[in-house]
Amino acid sequence: MEVAYRTSIGKQRNDNEDYVDVFTNQAGKHLAIIADGIGGHQGGDVASAMAVSHLGHEFEQTTLATPEAAQKWIATEITAENQSIIDKSNQFADLNGMGTTLVAALYFTEEVVIANIGDSRAYLMRDGELRQLTEDHSLVNELVKRGEISRQAARHHPQKNVIIRSLGISDDARFDLNTYPLVLGDQLLMCTDGLTNMVDDQQIQAVLTSERTPKEKCDQLIDMANAAGGLDNITVLLLANGSREVAD
Repeated sequence: MEVAYRTSIGKQRNDNEDYVDVFTNQAGKHLAIIADGIGGHQGGDVASAMAVSHLGHEFEQTTLATPEAAQKWIATEITAENQSIIDKSNQFADLNGMGTTLVAALYFTEEVVIANIGDSRAYLMRDGELRQLTEDHSLVNELVKRGEISRQAARHHPQKNVIIRSLGISDDARFDLNTYPLVLGDQLLMCTDGLTNMVDDQQIQAVLTSERTPKEKCDQLIDMANAAGGLDNITVLLLANGSREVAD
């Protein structure tokens, strides 16, 4: 396995409320996490850092070695972290209303467990085709599902950044949890909406099919999002199923 990741403040924001990291447990399994903080004066970066660092620390203590065990573990931990963010938000006035999106991947060579809440995404690149694995928990995606607007219109909708699910906002943190098969040569891309609002799927697919290294692909995607305006923080993580190196 080879993993590379990069985050950028973008061109318009004063702070980076995205957080990304990769962790390894005592059985040698890997957890990759991206979070995009929302709300509060400084609350967004606190919420995203809490989610990633807490989940990562807990994962490092585990010996879980199967997708089935990973599903049970991540479900329990996300629920607990949701309450931790709520508790912290209630303790400090300047953090009130903070929350975060989350997309997490637990990698098991032939399978990957994906958990997500909000509009940070996971994509699978296989045999030259890009497929979005996660579903956005956003207002515009609900409008698309109901047939009220097209996917093209959703990209430019004035409320495209309104998410309807996140960690830290409600006691009921309804996240999606799925397991997908992996084959040699697959690429798993995780990202915040700072990428997908600036760079479309065809452009992402073109980068992932290139001969660049995973790190070079992350760099190019960040550069493309910034060149398109960089309206938000941008974070990308790429997992290539085929080698063992880790770079950041």
